[in-house]
Amino acid sequence: MKLYYSPGACSLSTHIVFKESGLAFEAIAAPTKTHKLADGTDYYSINPLGYVPYLVLDDGRTLHEVPAILQYLADQVPDKQLAPANGSWERYKLQEWLNTIGTELHKGFSPLFTPGMPTEAKEMAKTRLMSRLAWVDGELAGKTYLMGDTFTVADAYLFVVAGWGKHVGVDISGLSHLGAFMARVAARPSVQDALRAEGLIK
Repeated sequence: MKLYYSPGACSLSTHIVFKESGLAFEAIAAPTKTHKLADGTDYYSINPLGYVPYLVLDDGRTLHEVPAILQYLADQVPDKQLAPANGSWERYKLQEWLNTIGTELHKGFSPLFTPGMPTEAKEMAKTRLMSRLAWVDGELAGKTYLMGDTFTVADAYLFVVAGWGKHVGVDISGLSHLGAFMARVAARPSVQDALRAEGLIK
């Protein structure tokens, strides 16, 4: 499998899950600022949407949305328990978390990374984001991870998205449960490996 990623983008969550899964893959940098691969290839010629992550299977089939890719990878290694079994109540709760992170948090950060976005619009986005992050903080009370004691693909996604706050002035230092969660996830060997592979830490 090939994973097209951009360092620190939402694709980092798929990189983390690949490391957790032990599945063989080739990581190919596709920087979102240039859309050029290391060999000069125009990334749009590979993925017309131009964003990451983009997963290409060995048979040529593709996936290009974080929640879909994460669940696909988890289902390849059920023994790793990166996602609850299909059809179970817990699987739907996982999907609920993936959708919440994707729509309420991930997309909530978008205005803060958009060049030329008016300051007033950015402040409104920050206020909305903080209310959502405060809710997540409450949901994490008494839990090790989003689904309880077991690390799942949703945790990888939340870790990456919540980590963007330090780059755009969204301060989560007052959210103790979320802060503790971020520290726990950051300490996982898979996360350290993925961060190192993307050049985000040494």
